[in-house]
Amino acid sequence: MSFEITTAFVEEYKSTITMLAQQKGSRLRSCVRNEDITGENAYFEQIGEAEAEDIIDRHGDSPIMHTPHRRRRVNPVDSDWGDMIDRLDKVKMLTDPTSSYTKAGGWALGRKMDDRIIDAATGTAYTGKNGTTAVALPAAQIIPVNYSGSNEGLTIGKLIAAKSLFGQNEVDEDDPMNKLYMAVAQLQLDDLLATTQVTSADYNTVKALVKGEVDSFMGFDFKRTERLALNTSTDIRTCFAWAASGICLGINQDIQGEIAKRADKRFSWYVYACMSVGASRMEEEKVVSVLCDQSP
Repeated sequence: MSFEITTAFVEEYKSTITMLAQQKGSRLRSCVRNEDITGENAYFEQIGEAEAEDIIDRHGDSPIMHTPHRRRRVNPVDSDWGDMIDRLDKVKMLTDPTSSYTKAGGWALGRKMDDRIIDAATGTAYTGKNGTTAVALPAAQIIPVNYSGSNEGLTIGKLIAAKSLFGQNEVDEDDPMNKLYMAVAQLQLDDLLATTQVTSADYNTVKALVKGEVDSFMGFDFKRTERLALNTSTDIRTCFAWAASGICLGINQDIQGEIAKRADKRFSWYVYACMSVGASRMEEEKVVSVLCDQSP
């Protein structure tokens, strides 16, 4: 049975290639410090605070303040993605899905990159000369799920408390590298809308935030992601706020891809993508964990 391959026929088959609902790559990479690194481990030096002292003896000894030094370790982790494209399927579809597969691979690795950042934000950081000393996020940097006395989702009160901690910690918001962000899931945006009264001046802003018309509220740029840690037994989501310089993404190898024919697979096309990245919380004072109850 023969048929004519018209433009309309090709377009009809092209329309059958649909990218299903998914997070399209990384949403957090541009919101943290990015550094190129080499080797199995990378170390970043930090200088702490040292107070000045008054001169009480005109010819006294010059002061030595012993300025505190810290260092953080970043471990890159290799990740990859690959899939086969059947040559006969390509002919049947009358369109080349290779670009769609490549896009899918890049998106998958971008999501994995966000997972590294999320884990680093509220997980264990490693410091010390050899980067072997474990540092947990202090309790003082965690807004509890029952902040107002009982378990609740994301509220204006929790946002105010998180914002206050950055001020108390002297995080310089005038520095572009200290821009403040907040990572939440959709249900937390819904919480804000539900807890803000219709008569409140904040209501219209929150409504626009939920609709995606704006991305900022109360000094935070909001980043929605459904990949935040969720305790399925308690239904408590770990959201977090951070200053951009407070989290470092170390890039040993950025996302790279290859497309080749596989002679061992009947000369089908193979699409491959990989990367090597790691992340670390650089300073506890620049990250605030906000626990949110998602129970109905």
